Amino acid sequence: MKTRIAAAAIIEAPARQVYAILEDYVSGHPNILPPRYFADLQVEQGGVGAGTVIGFQMHVLGKTQRSRAAITEPEPGHVLVETNLPSGAVTTFTVDPRMGGQQAQVTIATELAVSSWLEGVFTRMLLHRIYVQELKLLAAYAKEHPLAIGANTSTATA
Repeated sequence: MKTRIAAAAIIEAPARQVYAILEDYVSGHPNILPPRYFADLQVEQGGVGAGTVIGFQMHVLGKTQRSRAAITEPEPGHVLVETNLPSGAVTTFTVDPRMGGQQAQVTIATELAVSSWLEGVFTRMLLHRIYVQELKLLAAYAKEHPLAIGANTSTATA
């Protein structure tokens, strides 16, 4: 069975800047990952947006698991997707401009297979907590790095 987990927040930064942080797996995205849960993000291919492949470690319940993900941009500047290899879990980052593009509503959502109702409940609770922390880190990073819009901002729209 599949389950869906999501969290959203308004980020007090331009939507273009927020998207640029998310799509930059070299110097942006690593700064928004809660270190309690994520470590050792490595760019295996690409580095910015679609075509990027990453490897990372995730720490949950005292266990560390190495994962890989391929990045796509079905709507550049608006939607960024990480597809876990090989599990197929899909995490989508959606950036919706607010206040004429000067703010961004960011939603992080994951759809993945779970083996039971109980596993689904636990997974939703854990990932929601992680995503809330990730959104807080994104807000802080965007505030601390107001000029963090990378060279690939031509794809980001407000």
